[in-house]
Amino acid sequence: MADTRPNVLFVLTDQERYDCSAPEGPPVETPAMDRLSNGGMRFERAFTPISICSSARASLLTGRFPHGHGMLNNCHEPDAIRANLPEDLSTFSEELVAAGYDLSYTGKWHAGRDQTPADFGFSYLGGSDTHHDDIDQAFREYREERGTPVGTVDLEEAIYTGDDPRDGDEGTFVAAKTPIDVEETRAFFLAERTINAIEDHADGDRGDGPFFHRADFYGPHHPYVVPEPYASMYDPDEIEPPDTYAETYDGKPQVHENYLDYRGVADFDWDLWAEAIAKYWGFVTLIDHQLDRILEALEETGLADETVVVHASDHGDFAGSHRQFNKGPLMYDDTYRIPLQIRWPGVADSGERCEAPVHLHDLAATFLDLADVPIPDGFDSRSLVPVLENGGDPPADVAWRESTFAQYHGDEFGLYSQRMVRTDRYKYVYNGPDVDELYDLDADPAELQNLIDHPEYDDARREMRGRLIEWMDETDDPNRAWVPDALGDSEVDLA
Repeated sequence: MADTRPNVLFVLTDQERYDCSAPEGPPVETPAMDRLSNGGMRFERAFTPISICSSARASLLTGRFPHGHGMLNNCHEPDAIRANLPEDLSTFSEELVAAGYDLSYTGKWHAGRDQTPADFGFSYLGGSDTHHDDIDQAFREYREERGTPVGTVDLEEAIYTGDDPRDGDEGTFVAAKTPIDVEETRAFFLAERTINAIEDHADGDRGDGPFFHRADFYGPHHPYVVPEPYASMYDPDEIEPPDTYAETYDGKPQVHENYLDYRGVADFDWDLWAEAIAKYWGFVTLIDHQLDRILEALEETGLADETVVVHASDHGDFAGSHRQFNKGPLMYDDTYRIPLQIRWPGVADSGERCEAPVHLHDLAATFLDLADVPIPDGFDSRSLVPVLENGGDPPADVAWRESTFAQYHGDEFGLYSQRMVRTDRYKYVYNGPDVDELYDLDADPAELQNLIDHPEYDDARREMRGRLIEWMDETDDPNRAWVPDALGDSEVDLA
C-alpha cells in the first residue's frame, strides 16, 4: 500500500525579520515568500522562544523551551552553558526517521558543538559555516572550483562597529559588497544542494518513501555581504528611519542603553544605518530568489502537490531598530517576531492568514503530526495542523493560549535572566536584574514607552504577570520558584 503522507520541505533562514516579508512591511522584494503566503497560510503572530541562534534551533529540534533542553546560549562560544544537547531528549527528526521518513539537510547547523545533523537522523549534504561548525569543506571546494576561493576577494563598502566604521582592524563586521557572482554565494550553493536533493527524491535515488528536507540558509545574519545586483538594489537615501529609531531608553532597563556601546554602534548615525539596512534588505532578496529556484524545482519534478513547504526564521535582527545591532537582552518584536509561511496543497493553499499566537518550536509537533507520528510527552510544542485545517483559526474543541512565552538567559556578556509574555495587545518582560517592562502594542507598536509603573495599567500589569506565571508553571521553568515574590501583584484568575 502506497505511503500517502506528505513530503516536507523546511526552509529556515537565519536572523530574518518578520516585517521584511509582511504586506505592511518595508519595500523589500520577496516574491517567493509572497508566493508561499498567497498559496498557503501566513502566520502573523509567530514568535521565537528565544532570540539566540543555538537556543532557538535546539528548541526547534526538541520541541522544548530553552530551559527544557538546557542549551541556553550559543554552543560555539567558550562560555556555552551546554555545548551539545542531552542524548536522552526526543527530537522530531529522530521520530520521523523511526516512522520511515528519509531526512536530508543542507546549510547551517549551530545546534551542537560536536553533534552534527547526522547525529539526529539527517543525511548532511553540505554548506556549513565554519564560524559555527566545521562539518565539511563542500562550499570551500565549490568556490575553489569556480576560481574564487573563500577569503581571497576584496570587499567594497565595508562597515564595521567601533570608533571607525571603515576600519576592519577593530569591531564587528557589519556589511559589505562583494565582487563575486551570485552563483558563488553560499545562498546559491545551498539552493543548488537543495535542488539536487529534491531531484534525487523525485528520481527515487533516496527510496520511495516520503522525505523531509531541511535547508538552512546562513543569512540574512550579519555580516550582510551581498554581490550585485543585490548590493545596490535598495538606495540608502530612500530608506526612512523606523518608528523605533526614536528610542530614548527613558524608563528602560539600563542594559538597553549599555548595549549600544557593547555592540559598538553608539556612534552610528542614520546614514550609516541606512547603508547597512540596504545591504540587509539585499541579503533578504538574494535568499528569496534562491527560495524561488527551490520552489520551481518542486514544480518541475512533479513533487509540489505532495510536499508541504514551510519557511521560518530562527529569530529576527535589530538592523538599526531601537538603534541596536544584532540581538541581546532586549525582547522587542524586532528579534522575537518571526516570519512563518506554510503551504499544504489541498489543505492550506488559498492565501489565508492566521492570527493565533504560535511559537517557532510548534513546528516540531507539526512535522510529527503531518507524518502521523505521536508527539512525545516532553514537548512544549503544539501542532499547527488543526489551525491549517481550519482556515487559520484554532478549532473550537482545541484549547489555544492567547499569548506566547519567551525567554533569554544571556549571550556573550554573561548570564542575564529574562522572561516575556505577549498577547495581541500587551507585552510584559520580566527582567531579573532590573526594571520590568510593559508595552501597550495598540497605542505604542514601536515599544518606546515602558508603562510598568503607569497607574492606568495596573490591571494589565497584574494580568500579564499572571499569564507569565502560568506559562512558567506549565513548562516547569526553574525560575518559577523565585518569580512570584519578585512580581508581587500577580494573582489573577485567567480561566
